[in-house]
Amino acid sequence: MRLLTIFANNILPILLLSGGAFGLGRAFRLDPKPLGKVIFYIFSPLLVFNLLTTTKLPLDQMAVMTGFTILSALLLAGLAFLIATLLRLERGPRIVIVLTSLCMNGGNFGLPLVLFAFGQQALAFAGIYFAASMVTFYSVGVLIASLGQLDLKHALLGIFKVPALYAIVLALIVIRIGWTLPDWVQRTVSLGADGAIPGMLVLLGLELTNIQWNRNWRIIGIPVLLRLVIGPLLGMGLAPLFGMQAAAYQAGVTESGTPTAVMTTILAAEYNLDSSLITAIIFISTLVSPLTLTPLLYLLGK
Repeated sequence: MRLLTIFANNILPILLLSGGAFGLGRAFRLDPKPLGKVIFYIFSPLLVFNLLTTTKLPLDQMAVMTGFTILSALLLAGLAFLIATLLRLERGPRIVIVLTSLCMNGGNFGLPLVLFAFGQQALAFAGIYFAASMVTFYSVGVLIASLGQLDLKHALLGIFKVPALYAIVLALIVIRIGWTLPDWVQRTVSLGADGAIPGMLVLLGLELTNIQWNRNWRIIGIPVLLRLVIGPLLGMGLAPLFGMQAAAYQAGVTESGTPTAVMTTILAAEYNLDSSLITAIIFISTLVSPLTLTPLLYLLGK
Protein backbone atom coordinates (compact mmCIF):
# COMPACT_ATOMS: atom_id res chain seq x y z
CA MET A 1 0.00 0.00 0.00
CA ARG A 2 2.84 2.36 0.85
CA LEU A 3 4.47 1.74 -2.57
CA LEU A 4 1.14 2.37 -4.31
CA THR A 5 0.78 5.69 -2.49
CA ILE A 6 4.32 6.72 -3.46
CA PHE A 7 3.60 5.84 -7.09
CA ALA A 8 0.27 7.71 -7.11
CA ASN A 9 1.62 10.85 -5.45
CA ASN A 10 5.00 11.17 -7.14
CA ILE A 11 5.13 9.28 -10.45
CA LEU A 12 1.53 9.07 -11.66
CA PRO A 13 1.18 12.87 -12.10
CA ILE A 14 4.24 12.81 -14.36
CA LEU A 15 2.84 9.94 -16.41
CA LEU A 16 -0.62 11.52 -16.69
CA LEU A 17 0.58 14.92 -17.87
CA SER A 18 3.16 13.42 -20.24
CA GLY A 19 0.61 10.86 -21.42
CA GLY A 20 -1.91 13.61 -22.16
CA ALA A 21 0.71 15.47 -24.18
CA PHE A 22 1.60 12.22 -25.94
CA GLY A 23 -2.05 11.70 -26.97
CA LEU A 24 -2.37 15.33 -28.08
CA GLY A 25 0.82 15.06 -30.09
CA ARG A 26 -0.40 11.90 -31.79
CA ALA A 27 -3.82 13.38 -32.57
CA PHE A 28 -2.60 16.68 -33.99
CA ARG A 29 0.92 15.65 -35.09
CA LEU A 30 2.51 18.39 -33.01
CA ASP A 31 6.18 19.16 -33.48
CA PRO A 32 8.00 19.17 -30.10
CA LYS A 33 10.99 21.17 -31.38
CA PRO A 34 9.62 24.72 -30.86
CA LEU A 35 8.56 23.92 -27.29
CA GLY A 36 11.92 22.23 -26.70
CA LYS A 37 13.77 25.38 -27.71
CA VAL A 38 11.60 27.55 -25.46
CA ILE A 39 12.27 25.27 -22.49
CA PHE A 40 15.97 24.92 -23.23
CA TYR A 41 16.68 28.62 -23.79
CA ILE A 42 14.15 30.28 -21.45
CA PHE A 43 12.43 28.08 -18.88
CA SER A 44 15.37 25.85 -17.88
CA PRO A 45 17.85 28.65 -17.14
CA LEU A 46 15.17 30.62 -15.28
CA LEU A 47 14.38 27.54 -13.19
CA VAL A 48 18.03 26.92 -12.32
CA PHE A 49 18.62 30.61 -11.52
CA ASN A 50 15.51 30.78 -9.33
CA LEU A 51 16.41 27.60 -7.43
CA LEU A 52 19.93 28.79 -6.64
CA THR A 53 19.06 32.36 -5.68
CA THR A 54 16.09 31.40 -3.48
CA THR A 55 17.65 28.42 -1.69
CA LYS A 56 21.21 29.85 -1.67
CA LEU A 57 23.09 26.56 -1.77
CA PRO A 58 26.69 26.84 -0.54
CA LEU A 59 29.27 26.79 -3.32
CA ASP A 60 30.95 23.67 -1.95
CA GLN A 61 27.66 21.74 -2.07
CA MET A 62 27.11 22.81 -5.66
CA ALA A 63 30.61 21.63 -6.55
CA VAL A 64 30.00 18.30 -4.81
CA MET A 65 26.78 17.68 -6.75
CA THR A 66 28.49 18.60 -10.02
CA GLY A 67 31.34 16.18 -9.36
CA PHE A 68 28.92 13.44 -8.32
CA THR A 69 26.86 13.88 -11.49
CA ILE A 70 29.78 13.78 -13.90
CA LEU A 71 31.60 10.89 -12.20
CA SER A 72 28.49 8.70 -11.89
CA ALA A 73 27.63 9.30 -15.57
CA LEU A 74 31.16 8.47 -16.72
CA LEU A 75 31.33 5.31 -14.60
CA LEU A 76 28.00 4.10 -15.97
CA ALA A 77 29.17 4.81 -19.54
CA GLY A 78 32.42 2.93 -18.84
CA LEU A 79 30.47 -0.06 -17.56
CA ALA A 80 28.26 0.04 -20.65
CA PHE A 81 31.36 0.06 -22.87
CA LEU A 82 32.82 -2.90 -20.97
CA ILE A 83 29.63 -4.95 -21.35
CA ALA A 84 29.31 -4.11 -25.05
CA THR A 85 32.96 -5.07 -25.58
CA LEU A 86 32.59 -8.39 -23.74
CA LEU A 87 29.55 -9.18 -25.89
CA ARG A 88 31.63 -8.32 -28.98
CA LEU A 89 28.99 -6.02 -30.37
CA GLU A 90 29.61 -4.07 -33.54
CA ARG A 91 30.64 -0.42 -33.46
CA GLY A 92 27.13 1.01 -34.08
CA PRO A 93 25.27 -0.84 -31.28
CA ARG A 94 28.23 -0.30 -28.95
CA ILE A 95 28.03 3.48 -29.39
CA VAL A 96 24.27 3.40 -28.83
CA ILE A 97 24.58 1.41 -25.60
CA VAL A 98 27.25 3.71 -24.17
CA LEU A 99 25.43 6.88 -25.21
CA THR A 100 22.01 5.86 -23.86
CA SER A 101 23.61 4.73 -20.59
CA LEU A 102 25.49 8.02 -20.20
CA CYS A 103 22.61 10.41 -20.91
CA MET A 104 19.93 10.50 -18.21
CA ASN A 105 16.62 12.37 -18.27
CA GLY A 106 17.51 14.61 -15.34
CA GLY A 107 15.33 17.45 -16.60
CA ASN A 108 11.96 16.47 -18.09
CA PHE A 109 11.61 13.48 -15.76
CA GLY A 110 14.03 13.95 -12.87
CA LEU A 111 13.18 17.49 -11.77
CA PRO A 112 9.42 17.01 -11.28
CA LEU A 113 10.03 13.61 -9.66
CA VAL A 114 12.44 15.08 -7.09
CA LEU A 115 10.09 18.01 -6.45
CA PHE A 116 7.06 15.81 -5.83
CA ALA A 117 8.94 13.31 -3.70
CA PHE A 118 11.29 15.47 -1.62
CA GLY A 119 10.37 19.16 -2.01
CA GLN A 120 12.09 22.42 -2.86
CA GLN A 121 15.38 21.85 -1.05
CA ALA A 122 16.03 18.62 -2.94
CA LEU A 123 14.88 20.30 -6.16
CA ALA A 124 17.70 22.85 -5.81
CA PHE A 125 20.26 20.03 -5.78
CA ALA A 126 18.45 18.36 -8.68
CA GLY A 127 18.79 21.61 -10.62
CA ILE A 128 22.58 21.43 -10.24
CA TYR A 129 22.46 17.78 -11.31
CA PHE A 130 20.45 18.74 -14.38
CA ALA A 131 22.89 21.48 -15.40
CA ALA A 132 25.91 19.21 -14.87
CA SER A 133 24.25 16.45 -16.91
CA MET A 134 23.85 18.93 -19.76
CA VAL A 135 27.59 19.61 -19.63
CA THR A 136 28.20 15.87 -19.86
CA PHE A 137 25.74 15.55 -22.74
CA TYR A 138 27.30 18.33 -24.81
CA SER A 139 30.87 17.20 -24.21
CA VAL A 140 31.26 13.48 -23.54
CA GLY A 141 27.96 12.60 -25.23
CA VAL A 142 28.88 14.46 -28.40
CA LEU A 143 32.35 12.90 -28.44
CA ILE A 144 30.91 9.38 -28.08
CA ALA A 145 28.30 9.96 -30.78
CA SER A 146 30.79 11.47 -33.22
CA LEU A 147 33.70 9.03 -32.70
CA GLY A 148 36.07 10.66 -35.15
CA GLN A 149 33.52 12.75 -37.04
CA LEU A 150 34.09 15.74 -34.78
CA ASP A 151 37.25 17.25 -33.33
CA LEU A 152 37.65 17.74 -29.57
CA LYS A 153 37.59 21.54 -29.79
CA HIS A 154 34.28 21.58 -31.66
CA ALA A 155 32.72 19.14 -29.20
CA LEU A 156 33.86 21.07 -26.13
CA LEU A 157 32.50 24.31 -27.58
CA GLY A 158 29.08 22.70 -27.32
CA ILE A 159 29.27 23.19 -23.55
CA PHE A 160 28.95 26.93 -24.06
CA LYS A 161 25.61 26.39 -25.79
CA VAL A 162 23.96 25.34 -22.52
CA PRO A 163 21.99 28.37 -21.18
CA ALA A 164 21.59 26.76 -17.73
CA LEU A 165 25.34 27.12 -17.19
CA TYR A 166 25.14 30.88 -17.64
CA ALA A 167 22.20 30.90 -15.23
CA ILE A 168 24.42 29.19 -12.63
CA VAL A 169 27.23 31.73 -13.11
CA LEU A 170 24.81 34.65 -12.87
CA ALA A 171 23.16 33.17 -9.78
CA LEU A 172 26.57 32.75 -8.10
CA ILE A 173 27.37 36.41 -8.79
CA VAL A 174 24.04 37.53 -7.34
CA ILE A 175 24.54 35.37 -4.24
CA ARG A 176 28.15 36.45 -3.82
CA ILE A 177 27.44 40.19 -3.85
CA GLY A 178 24.25 39.74 -1.82
CA TRP A 179 22.12 41.56 -4.36
CA THR A 180 18.36 41.55 -3.83
CA LEU A 181 16.59 41.41 -7.16
CA PRO A 182 14.02 44.13 -7.90
CA ASP A 183 10.45 42.88 -7.58
CA TRP A 184 9.79 43.05 -11.31
CA VAL A 185 12.88 40.93 -12.04
CA GLN A 186 12.15 38.39 -9.33
CA ARG A 187 8.54 38.01 -10.45
CA THR A 188 9.64 37.51 -14.06
CA VAL A 189 12.13 34.85 -12.98
CA SER A 190 9.59 33.13 -10.70
CA LEU A 191 6.93 33.17 -13.42
CA GLY A 192 9.28 31.52 -15.92
CA ALA A 193 10.59 29.04 -13.34
CA ASP A 194 7.04 27.99 -12.41
CA GLY A 195 6.37 27.13 -16.04
CA ALA A 196 9.51 25.05 -16.50
CA ILE A 197 8.47 21.75 -14.94
CA PRO A 198 4.96 21.56 -16.49
CA GLY A 199 6.51 22.49 -19.82
CA MET A 200 9.15 19.77 -19.47
CA LEU A 201 6.47 17.14 -18.82
CA VAL A 202 4.47 18.24 -21.85
CA LEU A 203 7.66 18.18 -23.93
CA LEU A 204 8.46 14.66 -22.73
CA GLY A 205 5.09 13.41 -23.97
CA LEU A 206 5.41 15.19 -27.31
CA GLU A 207 8.93 13.88 -27.88
CA LEU A 208 7.83 10.31 -27.24
CA THR A 209 5.43 10.56 -30.20
CA ASN A 210 8.48 10.26 -32.47
CA ILE A 211 9.38 6.79 -31.19
CA GLN A 212 10.47 4.28 -33.85
CA TRP A 213 10.25 0.64 -32.86
CA ASN A 214 13.15 -1.81 -32.70
CA ARG A 215 13.02 -5.41 -31.44
CA ASN A 216 16.69 -5.93 -30.62
CA TRP A 217 15.87 -6.82 -27.01
CA ARG A 218 19.39 -7.79 -25.97
CA ILE A 219 20.81 -4.40 -26.88
CA ILE A 220 17.77 -2.52 -25.56
CA GLY A 221 17.97 -4.36 -22.23
CA ILE A 222 21.56 -3.34 -21.43
CA PRO A 223 21.13 0.46 -21.13
CA VAL A 224 17.67 0.03 -19.58
CA LEU A 225 19.17 -2.15 -16.83
CA LEU A 226 22.14 0.18 -16.38
CA ARG A 227 20.06 3.35 -16.17
CA LEU A 228 17.24 2.09 -13.97
CA VAL A 229 18.96 -0.44 -11.70
CA ILE A 230 22.74 -0.02 -11.75
CA GLY A 231 22.50 3.80 -11.93
CA PRO A 232 20.80 4.32 -8.54
CA LEU A 233 22.91 1.59 -6.92
CA LEU A 234 26.02 3.35 -8.19
CA GLY A 235 24.61 6.63 -6.89
CA MET A 236 24.07 5.11 -3.45
CA GLY A 237 27.66 3.93 -3.43
CA LEU A 238 29.18 7.22 -4.62
CA ALA A 239 27.06 9.68 -2.61
CA PRO A 240 28.63 8.86 0.80
CA LEU A 241 32.10 9.25 -0.74
CA PHE A 242 31.11 12.81 -1.69
CA GLY A 243 29.68 13.43 1.78
CA MET A 244 26.15 13.85 0.40
CA GLN A 245 23.35 13.70 2.95
CA ALA A 246 19.64 14.42 3.34
CA ALA A 247 18.22 16.40 0.39
CA ALA A 248 21.43 16.21 -1.64
CA TYR A 249 21.55 12.43 -1.26
CA GLN A 250 17.87 12.04 -2.18
CA ALA A 251 18.18 14.26 -5.25
CA GLY A 252 21.43 12.72 -6.49
CA VAL A 253 20.37 9.10 -6.14
CA THR A 254 16.91 9.72 -7.62
CA GLU A 255 18.36 11.50 -10.64
CA SER A 256 20.85 8.63 -11.07
CA GLY A 257 17.92 6.26 -11.60
CA THR A 258 16.05 8.25 -14.26
CA PRO A 259 15.50 6.81 -17.76
CA THR A 260 17.49 7.65 -20.87
CA ALA A 261 17.22 11.28 -22.00
CA VAL A 262 15.00 12.03 -24.99
CA MET A 263 17.66 14.52 -26.14
CA THR A 264 19.78 11.53 -27.16
CA THR A 265 17.73 11.42 -30.35
CA ILE A 266 19.34 14.73 -31.35
CA LEU A 267 22.74 13.06 -31.47
CA ALA A 268 21.28 10.06 -33.29
CA ALA A 269 20.06 12.28 -36.11
CA GLU A 270 23.22 14.40 -36.18
CA TYR A 271 25.71 11.51 -36.33
CA ASN A 272 23.74 8.86 -38.25
CA LEU A 273 23.27 6.47 -35.34
CA ASP A 274 20.50 3.85 -35.21
CA SER A 275 17.53 6.12 -34.41
CA SER A 276 15.03 3.28 -34.07
CA LEU A 277 17.25 1.55 -31.51
CA ILE A 278 17.83 4.73 -29.49
CA THR A 279 14.17 5.74 -29.45
CA ALA A 280 13.16 2.21 -28.42
CA ILE A 281 15.60 2.40 -25.49
CA ILE A 282 14.18 5.79 -24.48
CA PHE A 283 10.60 4.52 -24.66
CA ILE A 284 11.19 1.25 -22.80
CA SER A 285 13.31 2.86 -20.08
CA THR A 286 10.66 5.56 -19.55
CA LEU A 287 7.82 3.02 -19.56
CA VAL A 288 9.53 0.65 -17.11
CA SER A 289 10.98 3.34 -14.83
CA PRO A 290 7.99 3.46 -12.39
CA LEU A 291 8.76 -0.15 -11.44
CA THR A 292 12.24 0.82 -10.25
CA LEU A 293 11.71 4.40 -9.14
CA THR A 294 8.76 3.64 -6.86
CA PRO A 295 10.73 1.36 -4.49
CA LEU A 296 13.72 3.71 -4.81
CA LEU A 297 11.64 6.66 -3.58
CA TYR A 298 10.40 4.49 -0.74
CA LEU A 299 13.94 3.66 0.36
CA LEU A 300 15.11 7.26 0.07
CA GLY A 301 12.13 8.55 2.02
CA LYS A 302 12.65 6.27 5.02
